[in-house]
Amino acid sequence: MMLSRPAQTKPKPEHAQCCDVLVVGLGPAGGAAAATAAGLGLAVAAVEKKKTVGVPVQCAEFIPLPLSRHAQPRGVLRQKISGMKSALPSGATVATPFSGLMVDRAAFDQALARAAGEAGAAIHVDSSLTELDARHSMATIRTPRGVLHVQYRLLVAADGPHSTVARRIGLLRLTTVNTRQYTVPLTSPYAATDIWLSDDYPGGYAWLFPKGHHANLGLGMDPRFSADMKSPLDQLHRQLVDEGRVGSEILFRTGGAIPVGGLRDRLFAGNIVFAGDAAGLTHPITGAGIAAAVVSGERAGRAAHALLQQGDENALADYEEDIRDQYQKSIMRAVARRRELAQVWNTPVARRDAVHRRGWIAFPDYFSGEAACRDAA
Repeated sequence: MMLSRPAQTKPKPEHAQCCDVLVVGLGPAGGAAAATAAGLGLAVAAVEKKKTVGVPVQCAEFIPLPLSRHAQPRGVLRQKISGMKSALPSGATVATPFSGLMVDRAAFDQALARAAGEAGAAIHVDSSLTELDARHSMATIRTPRGVLHVQYRLLVAADGPHSTVARRIGLLRLTTVNTRQYTVPLTSPYAATDIWLSDDYPGGYAWLFPKGHHANLGLGMDPRFSADMKSPLDQLHRQLVDEGRVGSEILFRTGGAIPVGGLRDRLFAGNIVFAGDAAGLTHPITGAGIAAAVVSGERAGRAAHALLQQGDENALADYEEDIRDQYQKSIMRAVARRRELAQVWNTPVARRDAVHRRGWIAFPDYFSGEAACRDAA
């Protein structure tokens, strides 16, 4: 059966709307997919469960320089980043070059969604996928104006690590870690990101990402090793207040889940394609995912065009091959490092610098050999 032709054996609900591409989720992946597909002339509908795209922000808000074109819209760019300082358990701090941009993530996501709308996509916010009949390419969407039935030719699942689309078609949940973040005042201008590597943050790390007069102070942790994230984050906040680096006021609190188990076994199923966090594209060590989300969204949009407009039945397989070629090697290395670290969390070995040098991208040790972390002791 042609992927571009949804099965018609089941009657469409009365008043069902038809589209070429249904995008579920309007984060970076969904926004990029909707903008690209609509820009190529496809009829696109995009749904976002949040009332306002990008709000609340659940992100450290850093993007690499190759995404700088997406920081051009008004209100997106907050400041430039030029370095990284990685603090080890011994107290040693290693500075490395690290170029990128801090953005207002809400404005970033909204700019992509706005571009999609301007290209002709129908945008539905405060709207959730409630039913999915993948066999007949029919989705039921709850919107503020009532229930909407959508007959699609291709669905782009860009709905995050706990993807509703994946659950509806019976796919396994992705492995995730939890994050907690405060936005705090920054006492003086700062152009580096600070990283703390410690057994205090098992399964993750802590960070300070400056953005103008404020900074994002947060941490990620694996709930298998510790469920209390508030205490270590509050302790780090007090430490930085005592050092005079940040203010005591907490301006904003947020948190969320980050996929850390690697790519899904398949990035498409029938005429459903996964992008961004829903595909498992976030880096399992750093948690970076915006760039991969945008790239995968854009490629999913182009794959939709190739499939639906040009009749290329290999378009989704080519999409998967392209994404794996670009990201799988680095993601698999990161998954391997996570497995090594998992052997030593909450043991004395996890307080050794060598273990964390092996497990963090700023150090050459991360890219060397295959010796296990416990051997570094």
